[in-house]
Amino acid sequence: MRLLPAAHILQTWDWGEFKRETTGWQPTRLAFERDGIPVALASVGMRSMGPFKILYVSKGPVLDYDNEPVFLEVLDALESRARSTGAVWLKIDPDVVLATGVPGGAEEKTRAWGERICAQLKDRGWRFSDAQVQFRNTIKFDLSRTEDELLMAMSGNTRRKIRAAGKKGVTVRAAGHDNLAILYQLYRITAARDGFLIRPYDYYRRAWQAFMDVGLAHALIAEYEGEPIAHVILFHFGRSCWYFYGASGDRERQRMPNYLLQWEAIKWAKAQGYAVYDMWGAPDVFDESDSLWGVYQFKRGFRGQVLRHIGAWDYPPRPWLYDAYAKLAPRLMGLLRN
Repeated sequence: MRLLPAAHILQTWDWGEFKRETTGWQPTRLAFERDGIPVALASVGMRSMGPFKILYVSKGPVLDYDNEPVFLEVLDALESRARSTGAVWLKIDPDVVLATGVPGGAEEKTRAWGERICAQLKDRGWRFSDAQVQFRNTIKFDLSRTEDELLMAMSGNTRRKIRAAGKKGVTVRAAGHDNLAILYQLYRITAARDGFLIRPYDYYRRAWQAFMDVGLAHALIAEYEGEPIAHVILFHFGRSCWYFYGASGDRERQRMPNYLLQWEAIKWAKAQGYAVYDMWGAPDVFDESDSLWGVYQFKRGFRGQVLRHIGAWDYPPRPWLYDAYAKLAPRLMGLLRN
């Protein structure tokens, strides 16, 4: 899978096994070949929600979306599986770009192939999903550029803060298994400060350790006078390196550790031979109303390219059941929380 276009960490065997062990998603892997050579792969997770079954291909399927015969063959197989399992719906959210740049901005460009994929899905009865599980938009960096080129492309303010962190005594080092509790503690502080929910420590410990063990994750810790004050955790596979997790404590934030961490993460990804660094997340709506706006203000200073994807799409084998489930699901979730 590493060599296929749009190969994604969330479609790996390892991710499927991790989700099986921690959240109950049961993965089935589908492979498509031409003359013995893989041309497409789909890791399909299945989960029961009460009497209902749902299927999810997280950040997939993986294939060359310019190859229409293969794309249609994969859709046929996925739709057949949704029908045969009695699923309420099957969700996909492939890394297919619909447009680049901020909407209405000077750099905005639409991608004809993204529009074509959306049209084909709609014609086959797929529906654009109201439940976008993964980030629909993101910011990516082309790592074929030199370090100097990457740095000079950043905003002047971001470059100053990167340099200021070093001058203010911030250092960055790699983290290992013995630092997992520290990584979680910083993540817990960030969640409390920024108001988002996180899972228990064991979930992250298993994720971070398992992917470090197989060489698919790498953590960096920023310290001041030996005290951990911030971190990033990178997941990497195929051509890409993703900034999945980031956190900072409440102390020494004025030393700008997050700016230096991102720069060190970008340099690490480039040194490892990855072609793309993905900052993993940008707003759905590019204004202050979006919950990611504050994070976006930080990320945009690094001057990566904004990519807007086609998002998640649902295939409902029985549309009437899908519509009924959509109305009932919020009530079911309410009962589960009580």
